[in-house]
Amino acid sequence: MSIPFWCLFFTALLIYLAKVPVAKAMHEEGRGYDNRNPRAQQARLTGFGARAVAAHQNTLEIFPLFAAGVLVAHVTQSQGWFVDLLAIVFIVSRVLYLFLYWNDKASLRSLVWGVGLVCSLLLMLSPVL
Repeated sequence: MSIPFWCLFFTALLIYLAKVPVAKAMHEEGRGYDNRNPRAQQARLTGFGARAVAAHQNTLEIFPLFAAGVLVAHVTQSQGWFVDLLAIVFIVSRVLYLFLYWNDKASLRSLVWGVGLVCSLLLMLSPVL
């Protein structure tokens, strides 16, 4: 399996890893994890819990764009060090993004988000690069 496909797999795992702090915040909210109505409970979270929810949602939102970039590179047989580097930098940016979001570092988080976005878009453009 190629590096971009491994990165795609890891990005899918990040969606669920990003949910762990959300579940922890929900459990610590005071009434425990509300499995009957978790979305309403998530909407009530503040501080770290609210940031954890937003980080998780953003991880879901960026996944299709990165997946499209990896698949475009694959089906057009764009490969090599640059495509591999873009996929790896995307993963690093997403892990950093989560930590920055959880720790309320908004400006740096936005910069790191932009890096991930550019990596995804460049993967989509890899056939012409």
